[in-house]
Amino acid sequence: MNKKIAVYPGTFDPITYGHMDIIKRAAKLFYSVIVAVGEDPQKAPVFTLSERFDMIKNVIESERFENVSVDLFRGLLVHYLDKVGSIIIIRGLRAVTDFEHEFQMALANRKLNSIAETVFLLPGEQFVYLSSSMVKTIALNNGDVSPFVPPFVEKFLYSKLRRS
Repeated sequence: MNKKIAVYPGTFDPITYGHMDIIKRAAKLFYSVIVAVGEDPQKAPVFTLSERFDMIKNVIESERFENVSVDLFRGLLVHYLDKVGSIIIIRGLRAVTDFEHEFQMALANRKLNSIAETVFLLPGEQFVYLSSSMVKTIALNNGDVSPFVPPFVEKFLYSKLRRS
């Protein structure tokens, strides 16, 4: 298993500047970071898996991250870690309220794969309040999401909501 490859999993529905901040921080710490776009059966995403993949790929290319790639995964994260040869899971913590859920997930992942380690990263303070859910709520109510997501994502979000 490679300790230099980190996996940043999520639904990213849509990717926000907060997610991008975590990606930038992880990219400084690890040789390679894989943004793993997954499905969560408990969530009803606005975007399809392939749409989320395309958005993130566009953002990563526009930011010119040299050591960051995007991939899709289904099923258990620990199985995906095995597939890519990693033991490192990156998770962002915005507030104390995130900690309990993330702590439970980290312990469950460790139980399923005893060598898996979760690294918690804090976003910049300007992103602590930011979530994909909040962005979708603002967009659904005709608000301005430009402070929260890259321009490409903003256009894609409004386009998708108009079609729905």
